[in-house]
Amino acid sequence: MPGPQGYAVVSCHVERPLDDAVWERYSRLLERRPGGFPIASLMRPPAEGEDGAAFVERAREAAGHGPLGHHIHWTSPTHARPTATDPAAAVRREGAWFREQGLQPRFFCGGGWYIDADVIGAVADLGYVDCTATSRRPPYLPAGSPRAGLDQPAWVVLGDGRKVLELPTTHSLGDAARSLPRPLPLIVHMHFHDYELLELPRRAVLPPTLALLARRRRPVGLDALEADRDVAWGDICEG
Repeated sequence: MPGPQGYAVVSCHVERPLDDAVWERYSRLLERRPGGFPIASLMRPPAEGEDGAAFVERAREAAGHGPLGHHIHWTSPTHARPTATDPAAAVRREGAWFREQGLQPRFFCGGGWYIDADVIGAVADLGYVDCTATSRRPPYLPAGSPRAGLDQPAWVVLGDGRKVLELPTTHSLGDAARSLPRPLPLIVHMHFHDYELLELPRRAVLPPTLALLARRRRPVGLDALEADRDVAWGDICEG
């Protein structure tokens, strides 16, 4: 699929969608499209007690600027990885809630990069494209913690024969900024968090990083990527 130049995509884990200060900065960023990137908004749906109507309004705004996705925090808004049993059920429940609101997210990313066989099965049930695999193991994860490792897009073949398109995340904002002088993979998937926009150094480095990345790889939306190879789930899962 990619030409000689390769491609780059950008996604944001929108974890504080109801924080007005965060959303104001994020909304402006979506409109500006730094580097020409249509940013994919992978949004954490509202937790108990949060304003669902305000979330839906902001999710629709985000979907007007780029791809929309589902980002789950299994334990709480500030605790991403699951601490209770059956995390797959939570994915299905939140996925159903999105659709009840008339929202149609196409992409999924597990909080804290958590994914297991049941969760990837729920992702398949919902018809999502997954972005939870990473090209390297996050250093903060304890040994044996469930995750998926993949460096470039592929169709993941599940145990029951179904396939899920996996668009692995390859770089954080900091990784991308540090990697620009060095060789890059053919397809770069950079992610950042919405709350990083509250931090002046990170807010300042994001536009020039994307502008330079666009000179190395063609900027496209997350929904423009495909894959031309299959990998077995058992070959990429860990933990």
